[in-house]
Amino acid sequence: MDAAARLTSKGQLTVPKAVREALMLEEGDTVLFRVDGERATLARTADLLDLAGTVDVPAELRGTQWPRIRERTRAIRARKRR
Repeated sequence: MDAAARLTSKGQLTVPKAVREALMLEEGDTVLFRVDGERATLARTADLLDLAGTVDVPAELRGTQWPRIRERTRAIRARKRR
């Protein structure tokens, strides 16, 4: 689907109704713009509460504190960069 919108002098866009309906966008939803060269993609961002329970966490890692998770993730990423 292609849809066009005009940019206002204040830099605002109105998302066309067909696009809002296709992405199931409602007032207050957050969207993401991803720019690649001279093209941009608009995507609906997921509500974090909707994602609850979608990732299987091994029993031994449940209840791990966020600082420990971040530390572990950074260590894994650092190893992958080498």
